[in-house]
Amino acid sequence: MTLYRPGRDALLASSLEVAPRLLGAVLRHETDEGAVAVRITEVEAYIGDGLDPGSHAFRGRTKRNAVMYGEPGYLYTYFTYGMHVCANIVCSPEGEASAVLLRAGEVVEGAELALHRRPGPSGRVVAARDLARGPARLVVATGIRLADDGADLFAPPFDLQLASVQPEYETGPRTGVSGAGGGLAFPWRYWIPGDPTVSPYKRHPKSHD
Repeated sequence: MTLYRPGRDALLASSLEVAPRLLGAVLRHETDEGAVAVRITEVEAYIGDGLDPGSHAFRGRTKRNAVMYGEPGYLYTYFTYGMHVCANIVCSPEGEASAVLLRAGEVVEGAELALHRRPGPSGRVVAARDLARGPARLVVATGIRLADDGADLFAPPFDLQLASVQPEYETGPRTGVSGAGGGLAFPWRYWIPGDPTVSPYKRHPKSHD
């Protein structure tokens, strides 16, 4: 699939429009250890300010979610469940809270380094499809850290390229989101059907259908 480096204006729209555009895109991150790149296969859209009960910005701007209100094309990272870091791509015009969670991808560069970062239990080798299958795994495989919050994805050590032809996709409720935001009224999870790297759907026990 052909890729191209977009301008920042390609992410100026709402996350609901940008999310499917990111399917098939490749995000590359270079560190002192080397570079890892993933082809994005699954994402979730989030908006804020009273519009999306599943969003960190539902109740307005805070120190934690401030990057969501900034310019598009920056990384929004956060710590969750006391142990995992998740990564989002900020979109929409500055001042509007909107971001796309990176849920899963296929490692297309740096598989050996990704394997080193993602050792399997009891010394077992992690299958290629599982290296970045899930938001926490994707972050670990690519070497993204909580400290990368606010990093520019259009400047080193990051590189973001979009697919010239948007792949077909399916939509459904977001994974693991409680309350109304995890129900059928918010089918804002987007994925490439049939791709083995897409993570399994997990309904939150307190989501509202």
